[in-house]
Amino acid sequence: MNSKPVTSVDVARLAGVSQSAVSRYFTPGASVSKKMADKIRVAAEELGYRPNVLARAMITGKSRIIALVVYYFENQFYPEAVEKLSIALQENGYHVLLFMASNTIGDVEPVIQEIVGYQVDGIIMVSVSMSSVLAERCRDHGIPVMLFNRDQPGDRLRAVTSDNYQGGRMAANILLKGNPKRIAHLAGFEGASTQIDREAGFNDALREAGHQVHSRADGNFHYTDAAEAARTLFDVPEPPDALFVTDDHMALAALDVIRHELHLRVPQDVAVVGFDDIPQAAWPSFNLTTIRQPINQMVSAAVQELVGAIEGNSDIRKIRIPPVSVIRGTTL
Repeated sequence: MNSKPVTSVDVARLAGVSQSAVSRYFTPGASVSKKMADKIRVAAEELGYRPNVLARAMITGKSRIIALVVYYFENQFYPEAVEKLSIALQENGYHVLLFMASNTIGDVEPVIQEIVGYQVDGIIMVSVSMSSVLAERCRDHGIPVMLFNRDQPGDRLRAVTSDNYQGGRMAANILLKGNPKRIAHLAGFEGASTQIDREAGFNDALREAGHQVHSRADGNFHYTDAAEAARTLFDVPEPPDALFVTDDHMALAALDVIRHELHLRVPQDVAVVGFDDIPQAAWPSFNLTTIRQPINQMVSAAVQELVGAIEGNSDIRKIRIPPVSVIRGTTL
C-alpha cells in the first residue's frame, strides 16, 4: 500500500494544469478560471488531497490563521460572539484556532508560545476578564491584536466595544421612569473595562437626575456569585425597588433569586435592567429589559479592522458602537 502523501504536483498532473494553478486554487483571495477550478477540485477529491496550511505559511509568511483567545463561556454572549467571529473570518478567507486563557496576570508565556507557534496572522481577544498582559505580550511579538468587547487604557491596541458608558446611562434612565426610591447595582468583575464604563454611565445619569446608588454588590460575571450578591442586596429592612445588573447572565441569576426565593414581583416590587441582550433574555420565563450590544456590527467592525491591520494598515482605532435599549417585562 502506497502511503506517500498526495502533493499539489500530483493534483496538477491529474488535472492537467500547472502546479501554480493548484496553489492559487487553494489560496484564499486568489483565483483561477471556473473551468480550471472544476478540474482541480475533481482531481483533489479523487486523490484525497488536502493543502498543508502550516507548510504554506512557512513559504509565504502568511498562515491565514486567526487566534481567538477566550477566558470563559459561561455567559452566552461569548459563545455567540465566537460563532459570529468565526463565520466572518472564514468568509474573509481565514482559518480560526480557539485558545483558552486564564484571567491571571501571572505567567502568560505558555499560551503566548502556543499562539506564536501556529504562526497566526492575527489575534482577537474575546473576554472581559482576561489579563491585559496577554494582549500586550502578543502585540509585542508583532502580531496584530484586536480586543473584542473589552478595552484598556492607552492607544497601543485596537478595540471594538459597544458604547458601554452610554449603555449605562440608558439603563439608569429606563429605571428612573418608574420613579424608584432605592436603586441598586449588581456589578461584575471590578477590573473589566465593560464594568467600569457601564457603571460610570449609570452613576452619572443617576446623579444628574438627583439620585444615587442605594446599594451595590459584586457578582463577578458568574451566575452563582451573582445569585449570592442578589441575596445580599435584598437581605435588608428596605430592599431595592430597582436594580441594574451589568450583564444579562448575572441578571438571570438575580431574577431567579428575586422571583423564586424572595417571592417578589417583577417589576411591581422591583424593576430589573440587564446588559447584552443574550438570547435567554427574550425567553418568556425571563422577559428581561436590557441594553442590547449590537453584536453583528461589533463583529463586522472587528474583522474589518483586524484584516486591515494584517494587510498593512497601521492605524490603531478604538471603535465604540451605540447600544440599543430593549424594553420587556422587567421594568414598568
